[in-house]
Amino acid sequence: MKKPTAETTRATDAVDELIDAWKSVDSALHAESLHLVGRVIVLAQHLQRSVDAALAKYDMTLGQFDILATLRRRGQLTPKRLLESVVLSSGGMTGRLDGLAEVGWIVRKADPNDRRGVLVELTAKGKKRIDAATKARFAEAEASSPKLNRKQADELAEMLRAWLLQLNSRGSP
Repeated sequence: MKKPTAETTRATDAVDELIDAWKSVDSALHAESLHLVGRVIVLAQHLQRSVDAALAKYDMTLGQFDILATLRRRGQLTPKRLLESVVLSSGGMTGRLDGLAEVGWIVRKADPNDRRGVLVELTAKGKKRIDAATKARFAEAEASSPKLNRKQADELAEMLRAWLLQLNSRGSP
């Protein structure tokens, strides 16, 4: 009788099941690449739900959080500079700014250096809201992070950074 190894006794997940299913359908497919990509996608979905729940308490989406947090870190910005500074995609920046202005979290002001320009800045209400939401967002990130030691966490962060840089150099979104 063969002695069980760590490989044969490890827990499996939905990605393992997906890969096994594809291998049974078409053994020529290189399904092994899904070990990483599939898990990152599944993790992203879990993390998105967790972030959404944390920010819902502040009546805020992640897109709104990103804009407000950028303004909190950087101060007044033109819409163009704000767009360049946010982590998320550009989709609907004007609409997002309109919504944030409507609830009183930002204001648009004339740019004193450009007669046609506009500057976006936080209101006192917006600053209070983003400060509270930031604490919740960082607590959520801590709770969602894997329980790794510092060396493991640093290695994982470096590997993910290398992956992102590789994708960015290819022109991927």
